Amino acid sequence: MFTPTRAAGLEALDAFVPHAGAEYARGRNLDTGGDRNNVSGLSPYIRHRLLTEREVVAAVLEQHGASASQKFVQEVFWRTYWKGWLEQNPEVWRRYRRELADDWLTDAADTPGYREAIEGRTGIDAMDSWARELIDTGYLHNHTRMWFASIWIFTLGLPWQLGADFFLRHLLDGDAASNTLSWRWVAGLQTRGKTYLATVSNISRYTDGRFSPTGLATSAHALVEEPLPPRGVIPPADAVPGGARLGLLLHEEDLDAASLLRDHPWLSVDDTTAAASSVDRIVATAVAADPESRSPSGASDAVRRFTASAVEDAASRARDVDGRPARVLADALPSTVLEWAASERLDGVVVAYAPVGPVQERVASLWPALRSEGVTLTAVRRRWDSITWPHAARGFFPFREQIPSLLRQQGL
Repeated sequence: MFTPTRAAGLEALDAFVPHAGAEYARGRNLDTGGDRNNVSGLSPYIRHRLLTEREVVAAVLEQHGASASQKFVQEVFWRTYWKGWLEQNPEVWRRYRRELADDWLTDAADTPGYREAIEGRTGIDAMDSWARELIDTGYLHNHTRMWFASIWIFTLGLPWQLGADFFLRHLLDGDAASNTLSWRWVAGLQTRGKTYLATVSNISRYTDGRFSPTGLATSAHALVEEPLPPRGVIPPADAVPGGARLGLLLHEEDLDAASLLRDHPWLSVDDTTAAASSVDRIVATAVAADPESRSPSGASDAVRRFTASAVEDAASRARDVDGRPARVLADALPSTVLEWAASERLDGVVVAYAPVGPVQERVASLWPALRSEGVTLTAVRRRWDSITWPHAARGFFPFREQIPSLLRQQGL
């Protein structure tokens, strides 16, 4: 369904843009199976930043204007909102990861009910079909994800954490923030006390009668948890990196070097006060990915294949000052990154900022390894994120009110 290249993402964007206005707003909630022309199909590309949020929104606004494209633009900003919210509440992610290792969840994963759910053998035709579709394609319609999570939690009585883990292992667009917080929202944790209940009538209506499951829960009592610590602040972007020889390190959260560098036109001044662009200072580029870090149980074959091909595509497009394609590292271990830095005689490594999630955990482990060898590490955050994330401090609706202003700040 999804070819993991930027070129394929641009083709998908071009095909979708004519339908991104009122047509999308009318039909986006339908999941009738098949080719799903009523939705964009861009999420796997945006999630890995083979396409950027800005260029997708810009293309839609150019053809449809702000009013007609409002619904689609809001959907793009939902993903941005989730990332910004988790950035300010990282304990939610850390708690989720700890809970996956708890004995009670390990025991819950060793039960017939859990195995039936992930293998599509619950006897609920809709759930079983969706589980198989997720495994086979790495994708589910957004509305279907909500139904699935609701039935998982309130009808099957399974822990939400195991459902979130199942999704993150299999979704090509699986994202730490969107996935974790969406499951929490369904369960009544994200907006405390407010749950989402999947109903037969809603499923039948929006699947065009494909499914009309019986035996679903008729009530959804919100789950509870220990209070979270106070919200934190978004850390400032790192300073301009020092050193004459810099290496650019990409990862699966951000795979478009060209737009990343355009976002950061740093200037360094040498002894003669001649300015040189950041691109001239990037003497080597590498890409490192580890989709297995998504979950204690690793990632699906589909996710591994998609990530590997996306990394190869990113490497072919990312050129250093001598025109060399990026090097694809064998793994994402600190020792491997350090070996690359040493082989290129780097003074510093510039890495695309990774939001809260497994890649951020991985990048954090690079700091001591590189520092021990006198190599600096500088994380650079995209302007889109720096502008939008601080506004994700409360619920989505206050954030939504800021979208026109946020677009203007992006020149849109």
